Amino acid sequence: MPTKHIGQPYDRSDARDKVLGRATYTAEHLVPDLLHGHVISSKIACGRITHLNTDHALKIPGVIAVLSHKTDFKTARFDLSYKDMDSPPGSPFRPFSTPEVKFAMQPIALVVAESTELARYAARLVEVTYEVDPHNTDLMGSLSESKAGKGLRAGVESPSNRGDFRAAYNKSEVQTSSDYLHPSQHHNPMEMHASIVHYHDEKSLTIYDKTQGVKNSQHYVTMAFGLRKKNVRVLSPFVGGAFGSGLRPQYQLFLATLAALELKRSVKVQLTRPQMFSFGHRPKTHQTVSLGASRDGKINAIFHHAVGETSRFEDYIENVATWAAKLYDAENVEQQYRIVPLDTYTPLDMRAPGGASGLYALECAMDELATELKMDPLDLRLKNYSEEDPSAGKPFSSKALKECFAQGSTRFGWDSRHQRTDTPYGKHRGSGMATGIWDALQFPTRAAATLASDLKLEIRIATADIGTGTYTIMKQIAAEELGLPTESVDAKLGDTDFPFAFIQGGSATAASVGSAVRKACRKVQKQLLKEAGKMKNSPFQHADIDDVVFEDGLLKRKDDPQMQTSLKQIFADRDIDQIDKKCTWTPNLLKQRKYSMNTHSAVFVEVEVDADVGFVSVERVVVAVAAGRILNPKTARSQILGGVVWGISMALHEESYMDNSLGRFINHDFANYHIPVNADIKDIEVIFVEEDDTVVNPLGVKGLGEIGLVGVPAAVANAVFDATGKRVRELPITPDKLFAEP
Repeated sequence: MPTKHIGQPYDRSDARDKVLGRATYTAEHLVPDLLHGHVISSKIACGRITHLNTDHALKIPGVIAVLSHKTDFKTARFDLSYKDMDSPPGSPFRPFSTPEVKFAMQPIALVVAESTELARYAARLVEVTYEVDPHNTDLMGSLSESKAGKGLRAGVESPSNRGDFRAAYNKSEVQTSSDYLHPSQHHNPMEMHASIVHYHDEKSLTIYDKTQGVKNSQHYVTMAFGLRKKNVRVLSPFVGGAFGSGLRPQYQLFLATLAALELKRSVKVQLTRPQMFSFGHRPKTHQTVSLGASRDGKINAIFHHAVGETSRFEDYIENVATWAAKLYDAENVEQQYRIVPLDTYTPLDMRAPGGASGLYALECAMDELATELKMDPLDLRLKNYSEEDPSAGKPFSSKALKECFAQGSTRFGWDSRHQRTDTPYGKHRGSGMATGIWDALQFPTRAAATLASDLKLEIRIATADIGTGTYTIMKQIAAEELGLPTESVDAKLGDTDFPFAFIQGGSATAASVGSAVRKACRKVQKQLLKEAGKMKNSPFQHADIDDVVFEDGLLKRKDDPQMQTSLKQIFADRDIDQIDKKCTWTPNLLKQRKYSMNTHSAVFVEVEVDADVGFVSVERVVVAVAAGRILNPKTARSQILGGVVWGISMALHEESYMDNSLGRFINHDFANYHIPVNADIKDIEVIFVEEDDTVVNPLGVKGLGEIGLVGVPAAVANAVFDATGKRVRELPITPDKLFAEP
């Protein structure tokens, strides 16, 4: 395939609009006669509302209504109508359906007023009385109450087992077993969740929503409120970060729609930063990893047991304990993931759900085994390298992990890395490494392409761009296929009027959307060739699509490039104004079912630890990534950089603090929820290892959103051990834990 555009480091096509403030985010859309809603959140974690007095609030001029469970509104009766494309098994949360309180900061009322400030002030005047029930938000105190999750979720596998772990472990010459703790974390995108519902009439709405999938929001609204899809249009052209928080429709969408239908006015509801901590989070997990090996480093027994939190009303599960069986060629593997229902909101997929948590524990355990064996951690991984996927008994569609190890370790200087000193004071350098793996996911996607006679091409898909560069790669692929400059391509997305796309997540968008764009453009190609064949004395009368090439606005024969015609001439001679094509692209499941499809990475980290104060600084990161074909190395590198920064954040900074006495997260703002700043991030080098995958999809694309993150926390933790000799098994690694007694 020619690569005039694909594989080139184009700037993001939406960057200029964002820098100049021309990109309109959800809460910025201008709608006439707009009302503003402010959510009142519960002050308890479990119980029920016994009294809700709105008299004082409603007396204020400009306050229109206070909606709550006391409001007589019409919505769907059954749970199925409230499920969305990313719903876990169970009963979805239904705002205002009962006076029952199921979690802290649950939305219990909505004040609607003429301005945001007025709504927030009036909310303070609403009096609420509760009957409080005992609550439990303590995962560690409830491990004995864990259960197996029920039902299925898209993209979630059941942990696979093989052999007899216990017997093999007991016979192993070298045994290690440790517990690892990962805290809850929240997404915290810059753009807070908001919805604007533009009311046209009781059956027709235009909705602006902060979401990773406009079709998902549309489905949710139409099902919950009994509306027809053709009468509900959802738009989200720009998203200011999401990281998974926009995969499911959040409650501000329900409340804004409810208010608009009840009041017959357009309504905007935007959550506050503390309210962003009231729905969904990466679940806290407790993990045990046990490894048994021979003295030469061959692992023969792996045990990975994980327990995570979920809500009382839904069984949230993710792929925490599935990776060891794929990565390491051990004959005896036992993996298990269980959940503990707590009085919290249902956890929510957060960048690399399950992988970020599970690989942290697994890859730290591998480092512990290497230490016990007095073996190089890289050599241990190579010793147990799986050439095929042992968990599925299938070959990988491609796996260049060995090349990642080789290129990453060479660039990092792994063989000449710093050696730890035993002095108790001063600054110590240490190095660590880890392996990363993620699934190469993709979903059926529809696309529309319109080529006009002036050779302006418009591509339309109802996907999202959450900051990953989707606009840009859509233009690159379309320009490549039709031989046009990228400036001639207009990529449009984030609109339910456009063809279907799944929610943007799981590193699946580039593969899914890219393949659909390619297919739609190829249909345009075929139509152009057909029209060219009807031209007088045409050299294309009997040509097949494989006999021609589209290049520089021309249609050329491959066997004789001098036999050509301009695309504009085809439109003029055939007297047509434009060519419209739609298509549906679906993964080739018959072909793919024979393979395991994954991205891989090797992460190498150098840290400096100040032994006097316990401060850890990540000095260098080298990450080598094998993720199929790279569509745009500039945007791809940015994706990996963002993942590495997040991995550093997970290892050293990030934690949502749950006050179990209150049943709520208490560091719910940017002042107290710690993330890295510029001074925390130093040298990061990204290497893309060449990988040709003809199985995964026609473009050979695997996706990059998660693979940059998953191996980093363990690599940092392993480097901290190398520098200090102190093994911290609870994230984040903070000075108090480094100074704590063993």
